[in-house]
Amino acid sequence: MRRKSFDILVSATGMVLATVLLAASGLMFWAHSFVSDNVRTQLSAEKIFFPAAGTESLNDPAIKPYLSKYAGQQLTNGDQAKAYADHFIAVHLKGISGGKTYSELSAASIAAPTDAALAGKVATVFKGETLRGLLLNAYAFGKMAQVAFIGAFIALGAGALLVILSVLGLLHARRTSAEAALHVPGWHPEHLPAT
Repeated sequence: MRRKSFDILVSATGMVLATVLLAASGLMFWAHSFVSDNVRTQLSAEKIFFPAAGTESLNDPAIKPYLSKYAGQQLTNGDQAKAYADHFIAVHLKGISGGKTYSELSAASIAAPTDAALAGKVATVFKGETLRGLLLNAYAFGKMAQVAFIGAFIALGAGALLVILSVLGLLHARRTSAEAALHVPGWHPEHLPAT
C-alpha cells in the first residue's frame, strides 16, 4: 500500500470518528441540561425546605451532620434530595415505625384490623416511603445528568484530538510522494504466499 493512500484513509476514518464523538458530546451536553433542568423544576415545584439553622429539627445527631450545610435552603437538586430522603425522612420514619419497614407494619396491621393507631402508622410510613422514593429517583436522575456532563467533556476532548490528528495526517499525505510505500517493520513483500 502506498503511504499517501494510507494517510488519507486513516485521516478520513479519524474525521468520521471525530464527527461521531463531537455529535455524541453535543447530545450529552443537551442531556445534562435537559435532565438537570427537569430535576430542578420538579423539585422546586414541591416547595420542600430544609429546617432552618439552629432549629430543633437539626439537633438530632442522625440529621445534623448531613443537613446542616443545607439549613434553610429550598430542595432543588439531586444531592439535596438524597440528603433529605436518607437523613431527614428516613430518620423520622424510623422513629414513627420503631425501626420496622412498611411491609412489616402492613402485615401487623392486617393481623390486627381493629388497631387504628397501627393503621395510622402504616398510612404515615407509606406516604413517607413514597416521598422518600420519589426524592431518591430525583437523586438518581441528577447523577445521570452529572455522568452525561463528564461524558460530554470526554467525547469533546477525544473528538477534538481526532480532528487534530486527522488534519496532521492529511498534511503529511500532501507532503508524501505518490510513489512512497508504507513501511511496516519486519514485513517484506516476499513474505506474501505464492499464488
